[in-house]
Amino acid sequence: MAEEKRYPIDRVTNPIQKFMNQQKSGGIVLIISVVIALILANSSLSEFYFSFFEQKLGLQFEGEPFLNYSLLHWINDGLMAVFFFVLGLELKREIVGGELSNPRKALLPIGAAIGGVIVPAIIYIVLNPSGEASNGWGIPMATDIAFALGILYLLGDKIPLSLKVFLTALAIIDDLIAVMVIAFFYTSDISLISLSIGLGFVLIMFIGNKMGIRNILFYAILGIAGVWTAFLLSGVHATIASVLAAFTIPADMRIKESTYIKKIQTYLAKFQRIDPNHNIPTLTNEQIHILDEVKDNTRKIIPPLQRLEHGMHPFVTFFIIPVFALANAGVSIAIDPDQLFSTNVALGVALGLIIGKLIGVVGATLLLVKLKVAPLPHGMSIKNLFGIGFLASIGFTMSLFITSLAFTSEVYMVQAKIGIFIASIIGAVVGYMFLKKQPAL
Repeated sequence: MAEEKRYPIDRVTNPIQKFMNQQKSGGIVLIISVVIALILANSSLSEFYFSFFEQKLGLQFEGEPFLNYSLLHWINDGLMAVFFFVLGLELKREIVGGELSNPRKALLPIGAAIGGVIVPAIIYIVLNPSGEASNGWGIPMATDIAFALGILYLLGDKIPLSLKVFLTALAIIDDLIAVMVIAFFYTSDISLISLSIGLGFVLIMFIGNKMGIRNILFYAILGIAGVWTAFLLSGVHATIASVLAAFTIPADMRIKESTYIKKIQTYLAKFQRIDPNHNIPTLTNEQIHILDEVKDNTRKIIPPLQRLEHGMHPFVTFFIIPVFALANAGVSIAIDPDQLFSTNVALGVALGLIIGKLIGVVGATLLLVKLKVAPLPHGMSIKNLFGIGFLASIGFTMSLFITSLAFTSEVYMVQAKIGIFIASIIGAVVGYMFLKKQPAL
């Protein structure tokens, strides 16, 4: 069989594609973005760095500004809406046919996620019971799934698949809880008219799903121009619109797998019987017609939900999250220690993530196992459960995002970010060391 033809550009694109296809790559890119943000925030370019993201972008109608927000606001409300949309797609897929589709199998990560949300919030509230500082109780609740899974995949065959599945389900569930917390507790004054319009568009998308509309453009136009814009103007955080829109995307196959296999086999047999264009670098019209049929049937068997998730995931991982980190992770380390500890914000975030996540995740898991509600996944031991508990304390993306919603005070925001960085680094290192000592499978 002749080898695939290669071109000079392949020498550039192939290593990039290979890197992007690795599970750990998202975590690596995130770390690089955070480091760049910290360097810029603590260099001679710091003034330019901070002022750049405060620039206003928007539209004007009859001389009046419309949707006129800072670049940072557009990143946090616009680009991150795409992140939450993909998160919603992943969550729906898990509910429809993944780890969350089996109630008994889902109980353990659900319980672990709830424990890993409640305990950190309690620790934070105990240390910051009043004032604006108390608004940060949601910061230590969420796990950065890209970073945590990146650490797991660095360990290769030392980690059983069951641990990766458990951590993925746990992180997705606590991200969902974080979305609900944002909706109910980090929402400003609500415009019921705009909210009703947004929910109306969600209803139209849902009806479109039930009617069998599978055109992605239909959902894109209604989701962006309708749902997202209306929620942005309503006061309810626009990221909630993304999750609601994601849940309306069809998740079913249009043709059965067995039917698809038979059709593809028939088309391949036809393609094989056609006389090839010997020494001619183009195809015959008949070959193109058959390949169009193959492509059409392939699109029918892939649910729009998975097609969108698969297509958007690299964009989110390698553009949106790095840009978000670049815009939000810049903190000046020249902060006065007295100012850093003038409140318990940094301490509450750090202890909430490190201690709270560990106690919540491990404690809830062991309690459910002890009560015989659900068994430990195959290959999971108490020791690597502790490793998972530490990895769950890696906050980063979602924690930084909630920080931007929780505080208006720059001092509190800086304190929270430093707490996130400290906890995430400790959680990553200690979790890695716990799991590294596991024997190879």
